[in-house]
Formats: sequence, structure tokens, C-alpha cells
Amino acid sequence: MSWQQTLLAPLSPIYEAVSRLRVRGYRSKLFTTHKLPGRVVSVGNLTTGGTGKTPMVLWIAERLTASGKSVGILTRGYRGSGSTSDEVRLLQSRLPAGVKFGVGANRFEQGSLLAREGVEWFVLDDGFQHLNLARDVNILLIDAANPFGGGKVLPAGRLREPRSAMSRADAIVITRSEHAPAIESAIRLDSSAPIFYSQAKLDGLFSADGEATTALAPSRDAKWFSFCGVGNPDAFAADLKQWGFAVAGKRVFKDHHAYTQAELDEIALAAERAGAAHLICTEKDKFNLPPGGRTRLPIYYCRISMRVDREADLMRLILGEEIGARQ
Repeated sequence: MSWQQTLLAPLSPIYEAVSRLRVRGYRSKLFTTHKLPGRVVSVGNLTTGGTGKTPMVLWIAERLTASGKSVGILTRGYRGSGSTSDEVRLLQSRLPAGVKFGVGANRFEQGSLLAREGVEWFVLDDGFQHLNLARDVNILLIDAANPFGGGKVLPAGRLREPRSAMSRADAIVITRSEHAPAIESAIRLDSSAPIFYSQAKLDGLFSADGEATTALAPSRDAKWFSFCGVGNPDAFAADLKQWGFAVAGKRVFKDHHAYTQAELDEIALAAERAGAAHLICTEKDKFNLPPGGRTRLPIYYCRISMRVDREADLMRLILGEEIGARQ
């Protein structure tokens, strides 16, 4: 435990107690839960940082849209201000124009506006703790690399809620893994929800100016230098290794970091010193690059999608169809 965690440890029981009281308040109807006129599918997690929520929201919205559903995505936006975040811009760039977005801290208000426009299927982004909006399906994502954030609740750890909150989930997706029996066993102490697995799949490389370069991109064996400003930078590094990229070095920034041209120049200089000839970042980072930003080295970003094991069963659950006894 770091000295910061040691100092913050006495505050974690207070945070946990408040979290439990809040959940109890909604269960006892002390706090109001609002219901939208449609089916609400929530995607969320227990820990801070990235667990693959945006790829999962994309995966669900794509399949609902393909089946002819009128889909709306409800998201807080950047810090709940209603301004468009990099995740929203990513989703907008990848989804059909017919998918509508409600961006703002008050997801019920945003959903009500979308309902007036004909939306009947709502995907609630980062919604596991957003208890004032009723949901029909509660999907909880757990990162196989760090499933329970060290086991401690905020602020000493990364858990937003105690692990017992898993009992609220209708489905649990273990991300970045194909088989994790130890994590399954830990989940089963608090939840009987069906468990699924998902992995990030690289769809291709694209240049930062938007030109598709899947067929023309440099070899993964060439030396690359990575940079990212995401919630879970270690996951991006692990993905690059799994996809076979020879990474000579990296730079990590805070989540949602807006890059300056000077920072890009510094990254390129560090890459050249490391012997790299190409820069690589996440698709989310692309939206945080400065307008017209370029360096002496070409910048590529990874476009990924989520591969879900037993996806037909997960979609049946999302659609409200029976998938059999819980596993």
C-alpha cells in the first residue's frame, strides 16, 4: 500500500457506508427512481478507470440498430457538463446517423427528450451507480487485469462500491479475458448473474488525419512509440503487445487529455530517441489531438471492436428473451 493509500484508508469505510445507505435509500423508495418509456440497458463497472464501457456501448448499439430498434445513448458527457466528450465523439463517428444522443448529468431528462423523438431503446453509459434511472438490464463490466481495484473502496482504492454491489447485475462481462475461473469464483460470492467474456479486437490502423491505412500501414514489427490519455493505459499497452506491435517506448497522460502541438513534438522527439519511426494511440486520443496537429513522425490510431463470447445469449438477455437458468 502506498503512503497516499495509507493516509486515505480511514476515509474508505465512510465512503462505503454512504454508498450502502444510498443503495438502501433507492431500494426502500426513499429516493425516487425515474422510468423512461422504453427499454433501458445500463453498462457500468465497479471500479474507476477504463474497463471497456465505450466498446460495449458501441457493441450493443450496433446490434440493436441492426435489428431495427430506435436507439438512444444516454451519457454524462465531459464531467457531466453536457459538453461532448471524446467518447461521445467516438461513438458518433462509428454509429449510424439514426442513433441519437442524450448528453448531460440528468439522464432521465435527456432520455425523456429522446423519447419524444421516437427512441424506444436506451443504452445508459456508465450507469451502474446511476440509480435514479430505472433500467431493465444491468450489465456490469469487470476488468480481468484488475477486477476489484485492489479490494478497497474509494478513496484508498479503486472500487466505487463494495463488491456486494455485484448482486444488482443482470449480466457480468469479464473484459480482456477468455477464461478467468478465479475471478468467476470471486464473483459467485456476491452474484448469480450469467457471466460472459469479451476481448478487444483490432479492426485496423488509421492515420490521424482520417485516411484509412489498414492495407498500407507499416508492419507491426517496425518500432512504434505509443501515447494515450485513457482511463486504463496499462490495458492499451497490453493490447498492443498482444496484437504484436514492437513498442519501443510510451508516454501516458491523464484520461481525456487534450494534446498540444508542443506535446506532440515532445512525443515525437522521445520516439526518435527510442528508435521508433511511428506513433500509435487509441481511437479516443484521436479526438483530443490539436486541429491539424502533425509531427515529423506519422501518427496512427487503433480502431477496435469488442468480441463477446456467447454473444447470442447476451443479446437475448438485452432483448428480454429467456436464456435459460443462470450459470
